[in-house]
Amino acid sequence: MASKSTVTTLTIFFFFFFFFIEPKVQSQQISAVDSECTNRWIHIRTLPSRFNLDLLSTCNRYPITDDLCPYLANHGLGPKTHTRTRSWYRTDPLLLELIFHRRILEYPCLTPDPNLASAIYLPYYAGIDSLRYLYGPDLNSSADHGSDLLEFLTRDQPEIWSRRSGHDHFLVMARPAWDFSQPLTVDPPIWGTSFLERREFFNLTALTLESRYWPWQEQAVPYPTSFHPHSLPFLESWIRRVRRSRRTSLMLFAGGGGTSSSPNIRRSIRLECTSINATQSDNKICDFVDCSNGICEHDPIRFMRPMLQSSFCLQPPGDTPTRKATFDGIIAGCIPVFFEDQTAKMQYKWHLPESEFAEFSVTIPKEDVVFRGVRIQDVLMSIPKEEVTRMRERVIEMMPRVMYRRHGASMGLMNKKDAVDIAIDGVLDRIISRV
Repeated sequence: MASKSTVTTLTIFFFFFFFFIEPKVQSQQISAVDSECTNRWIHIRTLPSRFNLDLLSTCNRYPITDDLCPYLANHGLGPKTHTRTRSWYRTDPLLLELIFHRRILEYPCLTPDPNLASAIYLPYYAGIDSLRYLYGPDLNSSADHGSDLLEFLTRDQPEIWSRRSGHDHFLVMARPAWDFSQPLTVDPPIWGTSFLERREFFNLTALTLESRYWPWQEQAVPYPTSFHPHSLPFLESWIRRVRRSRRTSLMLFAGGGGTSSSPNIRRSIRLECTSINATQSDNKICDFVDCSNGICEHDPIRFMRPMLQSSFCLQPPGDTPTRKATFDGIIAGCIPVFFEDQTAKMQYKWHLPESEFAEFSVTIPKEDVVFRGVRIQDVLMSIPKEEVTRMRERVIEMMPRVMYRRHGASMGLMNKKDAVDIAIDGVLDRIISRV
């Protein structure tokens, strides 16, 4: 675990950055041409540090989870994978709240006046704060998650919150929405907190890593990958590498699970790959990267090279429908193969348009594989080579939409909308349509 002095140093650094640099950034942005920011102004609500920066000081207090302290480096991108890289980091998805907070400071239409804003951003690190309810000493008081924030919003400058009853507010919650959806009436409490079940928060927009299908206020955004370029030449260099990579394997599964005896899609994938590899000495059909026990979480080197060498990346659901590996595969130019719509098609509609899914992905219903004997290999090998090439080009085109570029990026790269830009556009459009 990180030492107390290391955590204190990190907290002081982030305090200095956000509380001394952020106001300067906002004052610079207000000079932007008004016509370019019509209906696009965003106000960043100033919250007490207990709602964000102070939470970073508890990054090593939850033994059931990984120690998050090392991954606070580079404003949440994590440490570099190796010293000479300018684009690759050991990123923890739970720190998306910090990544998003740092990036929104560069948004060109920030205003210090909430009355001019179309949207109000709450820099509350909900996912990090939830750890004390999910794993820590407050486990049995999970219904209280959000009560302190609500009290602040309705007591400090209450007119900002009440002006539109929270309809114009949004925040990032770097966990699946299910983790914030415990019914308030459950006794004893089950897994999760009740933040999204609080009636007072029904109007705000929550950007989550995975949404439930029915609540309107939730919208899934891509899991952060380890790729965070800072300039257009670095992105273009990576795209050239992806295009010229030799795809020596038909399909790849990078993940864990599938070892139980009960029928499920991951078990079927493992069995099919094992059967193929037992008869194919060159292993050119199915590649498997075992990511059991979280060994791949902060080590993209384990799976990015195999992804670069595979034509298709299998994306079966696991504990929840969505997967970070979906976006790792897209960054590698590996065509995603889905087994249910909730893995991506029904989740990331802003970043992966539903109407375009057939152009960059393959869908094989999991019931066909698990219960009807359909072989994934047969389906993929039946796709003409020219169609595979076209699909890969579409995947490459989607790459900037799902990556999170590094803060302080060059102007050339900033002209390409990334996951944060698209999320902000989506939030503004949603809020404007409602208010």
